[in-house]
Amino acid sequence: MFPTPSTTNLDVARVYEPAEDSFLFLDLLQEELPFIQKRFAAANAPTPLVVEIGLGSGIVTTFFHKNILPDALFIGTDINPYACSISKETSKENGDTRYFDVLRTNLWDGLRPGLVDVLLFNPPYVPDETVPSIENAVKTDDWLDFALLGGSDGMQVTSAVLDRLAEFLNLARGVAYILFCKRNKPVEVANSMRNRGWIVDMVNERKAGWEVLSIWKFRKVK
Repeated sequence: MFPTPSTTNLDVARVYEPAEDSFLFLDLLQEELPFIQKRFAAANAPTPLVVEIGLGSGIVTTFFHKNILPDALFIGTDINPYACSISKETSKENGDTRYFDVLRTNLWDGLRPGLVDVLLFNPPYVPDETVPSIENAVKTDDWLDFALLGGSDGMQVTSAVLDRLAEFLNLARGVAYILFCKRNKPVEVANSMRNRGWIVDMVNERKAGWEVLSIWKFRKVK
């Protein structure tokens, strides 16, 4: 059963409302359940740390907790203060996520390197001339653009995460799931990451209206 975002305080003018990309992510996680559990749920395996960058409404982390690895440790980050609050409420309204902390921060900032076992990232992938700034968001109270706009090719924010993936992911067993739209040229991105020593696979794809969305899995070891 899919979790529902906080029904009391979800402000769709400030926080990204779950849409096709969100539900594609939930379907992907359900399909990846055997792989994830085999990798992290062995009796003698250390407790995994699951990090979602850009929590939004919090439904992806909540789904992961309820259906994939209920005993994992969870950290979510978002630069949007309203998303930070609502994601915690979403967790509580869907049975509460144990061991779940939210950091209001930019992407990886504030996280300790080398500890992330599972990274979940539905980035702002829409091409636009600019990416939003904190200064403008505070001035205009317009926080929703942080979830949408990814710069001229839609890749500015995603590239910032990929460039530091080897720094923050647990390279011995870590895995990252990152969403792209077709205009982000994910095949080219995947080939570039393979040249940097990553194992990269497309694990789900779906046409959503006029857009084609796909989720790719990144890891260093099989």
